[in-house]
Amino acid sequence: MKKTKLLPSAENAYEYPLLIKSLLLSGKRYSPNREIVYSDIFRYDYATLNERIARLANALEKAGIGAGDTVAVMDWDSHRYLEAYFAVPMIGAVLHHVNIRLSPEQIIYTMNHAEDDILLIHDDFLPMVEQVAPQLNTVREFIQLTDGPTAASTTLNVVGEYESMLAEASTAYDFPDFDENSIATTFYTTGTTGNPKGVYFSHRQLVLHTLVTAITLGSSDSNALLRSDDVYMPMTPMFHVHAWGVPYIATMLGVKQVYPGRYEPNRLVQLFRDEGVTFSHGVPTVLQMVLNCEEAKTTDLSGWNMLTGGSAPTQALSAQMAERGINFVTAYGMSETCPVITMVNLSDEERALPVAEQSAARILAGIATPLVDIRIVDTDGNDVPHDGEAVGEVVARAPWLTQGYLKEPEKSAELWEGGWLHTGDVGSINSKHTLQIKDRIKDVIKTGGEWISTIELENLISKHPGVSEVAVVGIPDERWDERPVATIVPREGEELTPDAIKDHLRQFVESGEIAKWAIPERIEFAVSIPKTSVGKINKKVIRSELLS
Repeated sequence: MKKTKLLPSAENAYEYPLLIKSLLLSGKRYSPNREIVYSDIFRYDYATLNERIARLANALEKAGIGAGDTVAVMDWDSHRYLEAYFAVPMIGAVLHHVNIRLSPEQIIYTMNHAEDDILLIHDDFLPMVEQVAPQLNTVREFIQLTDGPTAASTTLNVVGEYESMLAEASTAYDFPDFDENSIATTFYTTGTTGNPKGVYFSHRQLVLHTLVTAITLGSSDSNALLRSDDVYMPMTPMFHVHAWGVPYIATMLGVKQVYPGRYEPNRLVQLFRDEGVTFSHGVPTVLQMVLNCEEAKTTDLSGWNMLTGGSAPTQALSAQMAERGINFVTAYGMSETCPVITMVNLSDEERALPVAEQSAARILAGIATPLVDIRIVDTDGNDVPHDGEAVGEVVARAPWLTQGYLKEPEKSAELWEGGWLHTGDVGSINSKHTLQIKDRIKDVIKTGGEWISTIELENLISKHPGVSEVAVVGIPDERWDERPVATIVPREGEELTPDAIKDHLRQFVESGEIAKWAIPERIEFAVSIPKTSVGKINKKVIRSELLS
């Protein structure tokens, strides 16, 4: 049997490592005059972006940071964060995206666990960090980030203010080559129990994810969301999975980028209008807040391409987007997958339908992106049929999935049991290769021997015109094991009753979409629904409140 042939080695050939620095090459070439915008505070062009990245690298080096060190960032979505996305890993250091919405105790844990050496900190977070600074075991010094003319006073060991340090630094830096498998970034994902888990990615993984997701976002006419002439504004925090990896894509393409700072719905709509934004992404709860804010009521939102993920959107949200002229599609992934591994790709038949009738297709998780393998498996690890009905856990393989959890070999082995990454999601795949997420394994409700998808039930409840938001969870029941409970936020001016919701759901019982025991006996109304640090519905908190 013949063996595969390897490339012959050439003594003088350049072995090209896949490093983040290569993503900077094209933007400056294609679009040197396009802008990077930070709210209404700061703007500059791509030529300046490259210079500022070099300045930051020099400033960090002067502060004693080099290859193997860890640089933490606590900032709102800004041009500074974008610069750190590149400068920190390009000098061989690791960028730690600190989740600013975690509790102080969790922030302390993640910074100590990551062994951060220096912290880039916005003035807004100084009071909290000043209180916990003695508990930060490895942080030696701080760089202050300020939006105003004068930096706030602080007791922290500040080595300098960001803009002042960049102004004194050189615009030239010879970024080195090194092993493409070197860790570039880390951040922490929270679960239902225990401490946050550190997820990490290499240069190679981030470059491959950037290339494939750029192709997926721009090459198909059915979801041409981000191309060279678009204007990009994230509505997913930059501390969360690299804002879904899109800042790397946008920089590679050389598109105009708008960073909004702290998320405030009215301000997001103003920036959309004033800066000509054409593409954004966010979790459904954030998109819902944007749609319902005062500025959105008087602003033409047509022409806004919107990608959602993180949790399942409802048909009602998709229909509302369509009514406002927003091109809305769904992607799927998780922190551990970098994150994008599937995206909606409408068929010719689906595209031929009126937009209002495309909602059912647009809210599915979509088709696996290039280089991604996805399976649906039963509890024994066997494949289930791709008939759109059989369900099982979603497991995946791709070149950019995290290799494990930082310093947690047992949890890493559990994540990759059997050589496939286990998502913890229950889903199905139909004959068109489209994935539908039915629920999280921990959220699906078992009642009277039958399984109820909380996602499906939420989707049906959301079709009631008086419902603004809804969350369904299962709580223990002596007779039925579990029963669903719905928490609903009514639309402004609406007066809903439990009986009105139950009557609404009976039509779906009659059509065979749900069983009669799926109708919640207990329905609660609330002013708001608890959210996680990244804007998802927090079902752990909801269950706790219902059981208290």
